[in-house]
Amino acid sequence: MPTVHVIGLGRSGIAAARLLKRHGWQVEVSDARQTPALQSQQQLLEAEGIRVCLNYRFDLDTLTTLGLQRPSEIVISPGVPWHSPSLVAARQAGIPVRGEVEIAWNTLAHLPWVCITGTNGKTTTTALTAAIFQAAGYNAPACGNIGNSICEVALTGSDLDWVIAEISSYQLESLPPLAPKFALWTTLTPDHLERHGTLDAYVEAKAHLINSAHQPILNGDDPYLRTHLRDRWPQAWWTSIHGAAALPKGIEQGIYIEAGQVWVKEQPLVPVSLLKMPGQHNQQNFLLAVAAAYLAGIPALTIANAVANFSGVPHRLEPICTWRHVQWINDSKATNYDAAAIGLTSVTAPVVLIAGGQPKTGDDQAWLSLIQQKAAWVLLIGEAAPQFANRLEAIGFTNYEIMETLDRAVAVAADLVTEYPIKTVLFSPACASFDQYQNFEERGEHFRQLCLEL
Repeated sequence: MPTVHVIGLGRSGIAAARLLKRHGWQVEVSDARQTPALQSQQQLLEAEGIRVCLNYRFDLDTLTTLGLQRPSEIVISPGVPWHSPSLVAARQAGIPVRGEVEIAWNTLAHLPWVCITGTNGKTTTTALTAAIFQAAGYNAPACGNIGNSICEVALTGSDLDWVIAEISSYQLESLPPLAPKFALWTTLTPDHLERHGTLDAYVEAKAHLINSAHQPILNGDDPYLRTHLRDRWPQAWWTSIHGAAALPKGIEQGIYIEAGQVWVKEQPLVPVSLLKMPGQHNQQNFLLAVAAAYLAGIPALTIANAVANFSGVPHRLEPICTWRHVQWINDSKATNYDAAAIGLTSVTAPVVLIAGGQPKTGDDQAWLSLIQQKAAWVLLIGEAAPQFANRLEAIGFTNYEIMETLDRAVAVAADLVTEYPIKTVLFSPACASFDQYQNFEERGEHFRQLCLEL
């Protein structure tokens, strides 16, 4: 029986291990961490016949010292860098390395997929697309970076009609052989450069998904996409919230907003007023989802009803409560400067901003400018706190405090809204979560809990 080694014991890795086991592989799993939660998971998997090694960083030369087999293949979770030395060595030794998305694709390739990628807007677009397809009567779960991993869906989804998957650049590094029915690209700004190295490498990871799609759908309002990639996919549909004239020049297939309506082929499709989520960025997400639904043959009335009943996604500009006449908003999904800038743009000033976490490489100028315009106070948490404090000092913004933890930040925010005429407390980190949390969802749930305890 061939052996496969799965690296990473997160949701994706666990589901991939179980799916591979079902397909007849001998499965071993490793994770560099060792926590009580992982130890509990280890017991469950080993009861299913899957060997788990914790506190171990995969390396071909040390496998046998732990009683592990030299694998026929390696499968990596999204958090494992494709170019890490141990994986480079494995590929040089002739061992195939695959991402967990490929394992799911091998099981579900007979189904039509809608895949959504981009720097920002992926989660909202994925959730809305799934809501529309489900309103049409399809079994079409949202998965990938939202909800269940794709391998979890593959394990349980024998009666699926569509796969609606949010796909990150991390999942595309391994160049999985995806061929989705529709591939949506929301936005492109520099992100994850600490992992991909260059903007070009980041772009090409995402472009891999579009290259293989039967029908690409791209946000024509995104400056990078329309400037650099307009001619790359002649069959692509493009979108614009600024009318037909704003579609990229020379584009014949477009869907756009004009006079309060979504238009396609000079015919009105659905009114924009049905969309409950604020902000131009959400109109862009809405257009991409509507385009996929229209091209899939879903009736306009079904699309309209689904949009009218869609209120947004958790952790992305999510209102938690009103306390002391102040809106407390969870934007934990804002893991980079561009997403955090959108968060600040969308809320009412004066704002107490809670930011910080594991810092990322990127251009923070627009974000800092919005802080100057809208923030009364900034409370800083996590690894990024000293770095952000220095950046705020450099622009002359001194109303900040280093809190270190979210618990302290929420407590101080509660004092500030009592003393000052604050309109909004916004938790929009502009950072990854991995310094203090497993993921942005866990971070957002912690903020929700702290707010509701007020």
